[in-house]
Amino acid sequence: MELGRKIADLRNNVNMSQQTLAELLFVSRDLVSKWENGSRRPDYTTIEKLAAIFRVSADEIVSKNDVTFKELAECVDDETELTEEELAGLLNGFLAGLTEKEADIFMKRYYFLMSAPEIASEYRLRDNHVRSILSKTRKKLKRYVREALN
Repeated sequence: MELGRKIADLRNNVNMSQQTLAELLFVSRDLVSKWENGSRRPDYTTIEKLAAIFRVSADEIVSKNDVTFKELAECVDDETELTEEELAGLLNGFLAGLTEKEADIFMKRYYFLMSAPEIASEYRLRDNHVRSILSKTRKKLKRYVREALN
C-alpha cells in the first residue's frame, strides 16, 4: 500500500483529523495533507512518531529501507540499468570527490541508515542543516551519475 494512503487509513481508523495529527507532530495540517496525497514523504523519524501515535510498528507503515532508498533512487533515471559492480564504481568515484564530512554524512544516511536527527546529534548540527547537506549531496550525485553515463 502506498505510504500516503497508509497514513490516511491509520488516521481515519481512529477518527482523527489531519489538524489533530499535525498538532501531535508539531507540523502543519498542510504537510499532513501532502504526505497523504503523496506530494511529500515524511522522514523515518516522523514515521516512528506516527507509529507511536497509532500504536503500530514503524515497519507496518513503511520499511526504513524504502524511505532511505527512495531518496537515492531519485538520483538515477528510471531507464538507467546498472549492474551492482557499475553502481559500486559510480558511488566510489562520487564519494572520492566529496569532502570528508559530506562523504561521512552520506554514508551514515545511506549505508548505515541513520536518520538526519541521529547524524545531527553526532555532528552537533541542527537537523535542517544535515537535511540540507544530504539534499545538496544527492543533487551532486544526480549530476555525477548523469555525466558519468553520457
